[in-house]
Amino acid sequence: MTFVLSHSDGVDLSRMGGKAAALSSLSGTGMKIPAWFVISPAAFEAGLSPGQSRALLQAEEQDELEEFFARVSPPAEVMEEVEARFAALDQGSRFVAVRSSGVQEDGVEHSFAGQFDSYLSVTRERLPSRIVGVWRSGFSERVLAYRRENNLEGLPQAPAVLVQEMVDSEVSGVAFSADPVTGRRSVAVVSALHGLGTALVGGDADADTWRVHFDGTILERDIVAKNLAHRPAPDSAEGFAEHEVAGPAASEPALTDEQVARVAELARRAERHFGRPQDIEWAMRGGEIFLLQSRPITSLAATPDPDGVRAIWDNSNIVESYSGITTPLTFSFALHAYEGVYREFCRMLGVSKSRIAANELTFRRMLGLIQGRVYYNLLNWYRVIALLPGYTFNRRFMEQMMGVRESLPDEITAAATSASASARLVDLLRLGRTMAGMVANQVRLPRMIDRFHDRLNRALAPPDPPLAARRLDQLVTDYRALEASLLTRWDAPLINDFFAMIFFGVLGRLTAGWCPADEDEHGSLQNDLVCDQGGMISAEPAKRIVEMAGIAAGDPGLTEILCGAEVPAALRALQRNDALARRYDDYVATFGDRCLDELKLESTTLFDDPEPLLRSVGHAAARLARGQPFDTGVQADVRRKAEERVRRALARRPLRRAVFAWVLRNARRRVRDRENLRFERTRLFGRVRRIFLEAGRRLFAEGVLDDARDVFHLELDEIVAYVEGAAACDDLRGLAGVRRRAFERYAELEAPADRFETFGAPYIANSYAGSAAIPTGEGEAEGDDGLRGIGCCPGVVRGRARVIRDPRGAELKQGEILVAERTDPGWIMLFPAAAGILVERGSLLSHSAIVAREMGIPAIVSIAGVTSRIESGRWIEMDGARGTVRLDVEP
Repeated sequence: MTFVLSHSDGVDLSRMGGKAAALSSLSGTGMKIPAWFVISPAAFEAGLSPGQSRALLQAEEQDELEEFFARVSPPAEVMEEVEARFAALDQGSRFVAVRSSGVQEDGVEHSFAGQFDSYLSVTRERLPSRIVGVWRSGFSERVLAYRRENNLEGLPQAPAVLVQEMVDSEVSGVAFSADPVTGRRSVAVVSALHGLGTALVGGDADADTWRVHFDGTILERDIVAKNLAHRPAPDSAEGFAEHEVAGPAASEPALTDEQVARVAELARRAERHFGRPQDIEWAMRGGEIFLLQSRPITSLAATPDPDGVRAIWDNSNIVESYSGITTPLTFSFALHAYEGVYREFCRMLGVSKSRIAANELTFRRMLGLIQGRVYYNLLNWYRVIALLPGYTFNRRFMEQMMGVRESLPDEITAAATSASASARLVDLLRLGRTMAGMVANQVRLPRMIDRFHDRLNRALAPPDPPLAARRLDQLVTDYRALEASLLTRWDAPLINDFFAMIFFGVLGRLTAGWCPADEDEHGSLQNDLVCDQGGMISAEPAKRIVEMAGIAAGDPGLTEILCGAEVPAALRALQRNDALARRYDDYVATFGDRCLDELKLESTTLFDDPEPLLRSVGHAAARLARGQPFDTGVQADVRRKAEERVRRALARRPLRRAVFAWVLRNARRRVRDRENLRFERTRLFGRVRRIFLEAGRRLFAEGVLDDARDVFHLELDEIVAYVEGAAACDDLRGLAGVRRRAFERYAELEAPADRFETFGAPYIANSYAGSAAIPTGEGEAEGDDGLRGIGCCPGVVRGRARVIRDPRGAELKQGEILVAERTDPGWIMLFPAAAGILVERGSLLSHSAIVAREMGIPAIVSIAGVTSRIESGRWIEMDGARGTVRLDVEP
């Protein structure tokens, strides 16, 4: 058996550790490498008797290991090979370096830098003891600690030993082909000092440092004061003992600029050879540069390249629609829908086709998916805003209209704010055309909404044959039809949303500017004026639940079954009550798709699981049976009083009164239609959900998928392409399996921050922790005894808080105040039982705010940190008009 090898033997040295494998790979590349050979780990094992092997495994204390290795020496047959290899080194070699070459050392993930012992200037006579010293270091406490810290499995073992000719260098050091501190892949870092580089590697001396751009430009110089060079004493017992030699002047750099460039290029050559950034050690003698070793820069795995494209990710608003883990099918569908909808939005606002086409990638990347969670790609949203006509004149309004909380970054606004006079004139003309078009759209909007409803109703008409009987190709054709007729023609909802934001915003300005402070003491007049207008479908589910509860409350047995029995038993009991059964069936037919996370295609609807509805009716019925009615008439009085306050304020201002009445009328209509059109979106997403569920069932039936719901772990285009014969990979089972395992892992990870930034590819080396704490709501904390948010519906309520993170199966007791991070239409079934509502996220136009106003439930949204500041059972008092929450009040 051969124990000593080198690259000239033509054998695979990958099992001889990282250093030896790297030097062997670099042989023949033209780089100057000092002669070397490597001693296999098997040489250590060959010298141990069975008793010594047992003693090594049983040694637990470092003293025992020291005693053990004091009796170890390389076997005679090993030393014969070592002597022969030593003699074959360059004739002038009197000293060698003896280093470790561990199997896991100098790898891509773990460098083991500084963990093993190395010896320089070793003489032939001291070589055996130094070989044993390297073996011994493989079992040292620092190596054991490193293995524990990095969760490395298996027992420690003796490393291979690399013996390399010493270079009696004038200058030496290290170099990185990429900056390991900043992460810049385009910048090499060169460190050098006079003499040998042991003091630099060991941290005992400072070195001159240069940062070199890939084009050869030296970006930075850091020349340290020096008057001593460091050189190990030949064959020092400690391996690193040094003696002093005369050095250069204090300000003289160790390398010239030309030499710096050569060292940087050497590091980059090593990177090109291995295909990844390298950390090299080098030495210079007589103008020649020698490469001593090369290993990957492991720290770059957690350091993004700051030269990469910057992206800001934020989930402030979108988390209300896509909370938590969102599957690939939902995300790919949403990504496609956002692209089409906002292209249409820009077109309707007068952005030219050429500008839309020039920003194609911006529209295609409005969203991102980070560890299974959906985020806005904020900079692309900013870029869309900057496209809108009039941006150079009304930037702040544009930002507010699009719901942007912070001002646009300078890199986005620079082009617009520095526009020439002629460009600003063109923008003004575009704005004029857009305003004229929007006035026309405002007049035509009722007809546009009617046509949209007609188009949607036709598209969602029951198919023949029904979805359950359609072939896989028919299902994809159905999706294509929906895409053509609705997803790319979302005109009425977009225009209505635009006007809802405008009129509601103007209404706020008018109430603040035209109504005296004594008429709007709490700042709630704007909200009070738009409540209780009727015709808003978002409030219908809660009203119908209360109506069904009124029927069930007369039958205590039925109420008990609805509250706790298994779903089949509850449905049977319900069907025995004709009046209740009719209303229940009508509710499910109308609102069956209105569920928790209703925009996520993987969400379970009432068609799949009616338990949330049954429990909500049962709990509401129990409340009524206890004599605790639901007060749904309070908002009519709130609205009447608000209108009276406006009449008093504008009594002697007929023109203002007329303008105010026109704005208020349009604000009410647009807010109402906004909620109603969002329900139509729910219906559309419900149809898409059922189409792909049926597609999943077909793929399962054909043996393509292991489970019908695995379809949600495929992307939209993958499914469509598979059916249409354009799939790059037809192994849908494999794709779904890989994604399912990845998303199961994402669910176990701590969720990324609400806002963070990335550089370059977001999934490479970036941290998602966020650079600073960012409030999840926009309200401000009042102090230790209170919180503040945005009041949405007036009313003062004192009661126990009930923090609910998942409404499935949750029950509110009498007088409890619902506290949630966010709500969506699926939470509506809890609203009738809530004495008040506190939400961490949201705005005056969010779903929870609008429904609370319609139902007369005091509500506050956008309360920063409310779910972390308040725990269930804590007594609090909320004021829905002022937007304040007091903590720890008396019952």
